[in-house]
Amino acid sequence: MKKIILASASPRRKELMEQIGLEFEVIPSRAEEVITSQEPGEVVKELSAQKAADVAGGIQEGIVIGSDTIVYHDGHIMGKPADRDEARGMLRSIQGNTHSVFTGVTVIVKEKEKSTCHTFFRETKVRVYPMTEQETEKYLDTGEPMDKAGAYGIQGKFAAWIESIEGDYNTVVGLPVSALWQVLKQYC
Repeated sequence: MKKIILASASPRRKELMEQIGLEFEVIPSRAEEVITSQEPGEVVKELSAQKAADVAGGIQEGIVIGSDTIVYHDGHIMGKPADRDEARGMLRSIQGNTHSVFTGVTVIVKEKEKSTCHTFFRETKVRVYPMTEQETEKYLDTGEPMDKAGAYGIQGKFAAWIESIEGDYNTVVGLPVSALWQVLKQYC
């Protein structure tokens, strides 16, 4: 079994990998994120590749997994909010509407003589119930929106406002582990 490294400090990604029984270590990427594409699927592929390559550069052998998630709504990419006001704006934008969540994954397999790279993304559509101003403020008070793309966590308190999803739930959480496993099983 090759050593597996998750190039992310995300506790949610860690939990998802543990959920499918993977043994791995965590080495968060310190790569500066550089976006050159406008298409959301390409953006998350680009960012996941940068993270994986950063960590893979420091190892001789093993499998490195990089991932990145964005929310895309009304032609705009939503990452993590910078402050409460930005989080409020994001929540106002998505409530009562359907948006897409894109998660990109890059798997770099380093062996003695060669290196292989697989990069893909998944999209899941999420419909959010309308929220009152009071509900929005109460959710903001939890602090939960501040470290999540689109200012919400589907697996947390925001679950109360999720009307429906179309696609892989784990894509919204931050790592489409079933699609990841289809790549990893070639090497593990």
